[in-house]
Amino acid sequence: MPGTSEQAQAVMDSFPPFYERTDEATRRTHERLDVLQVNVGRLCNLACRHCHMDAGPARTEVMARETLQQCLDVAAGRGFKTLDLTGGAPEMNPDFEWLIREGAARGLDIIVRSNLVVLLDEPYRHLPEVFAELGVTVFASLPHYTAKPVEKQRGANTFDGVIAMLQKLNALGYGASEGAGGKGLVLNLVFNPSGAFLPPDQGALEREYRAKLAEDYGIVFDHVFAIANNPLGRFGNLLHKTGNLERYMGKLVGAFNPDTVPAMMCRSQLSVGWDGALYDCDFNQAAGLPCRNGLTIADLAADPTLPLQRDIAFGNHCYACCAGAGSS
Repeated sequence: MPGTSEQAQAVMDSFPPFYERTDEATRRTHERLDVLQVNVGRLCNLACRHCHMDAGPARTEVMARETLQQCLDVAAGRGFKTLDLTGGAPEMNPDFEWLIREGAARGLDIIVRSNLVVLLDEPYRHLPEVFAELGVTVFASLPHYTAKPVEKQRGANTFDGVIAMLQKLNALGYGASEGAGGKGLVLNLVFNPSGAFLPPDQGALEREYRAKLAEDYGIVFDHVFAIANNPLGRFGNLLHKTGNLERYMGKLVGAFNPDTVPAMMCRSQLSVGWDGALYDCDFNQAAGLPCRNGLTIADLAADPTLPLQRDIAFGNHCYACCAGAGSS
């Protein structure tokens, strides 16, 4: 599969099929979908060790304006509530600002998943103000509240930039949406483990982040989401290269929680690749596992009668979404 070596995929496939852990009801999406998640390109200013998309500065895949327009038409015309933008660094798509302005004008809730470091670069420095103007929800990747583990994952000199941008977002009114004086501007943080282990309890982690970031940097935020690293792309290949993939997959399979299956994100969303191909989720996109109906976003834009409900394509990387408390 693209982004994961054949040898690594063979190790993952040696475990019991995830499909067998589901039932008839959870093998299909809901009839009504809430989130259209759009990967606007693999180009990124960073090359993080845990990136399942294998994104980085050398990637050239960027979604074209025509495909972005089709995403907007489908999102607004088919009852989606949220346009969820990811990458790479989504801000690096040349039509990014046009996209979020058009999406907001159509009444869509906009989510941007950002590494924040990109917003320090000259072409993108004005975007925090645009986010605030449009009421964009920001999901900011912050693997830890101290520099060493962050820079281990993301590269040297990245931590200070993230902190500075979090402080700027706070100054614009982000991160206090539930408190007195909040402007309704939501700032959520995303935690990924720095190695081949599962994330800790999300509630406890959020309390720890809240205390440390407030004490050390005066930063406030809304929530922390703890996401298990998916054994795909750069992270999957690193696990295989270091001999840790089988052990990590064993942890994921051993921690499988059947209670998380009905809430899997693939059941309520549709994921669009940079080229317009459709996937059940961002992880299936990284695995090169398209929707089983074979449709593209162009098909949906051209024919509004095509059903959104579909059978879900599963692989053993899906164990990462259903381990412990789940990552959906």
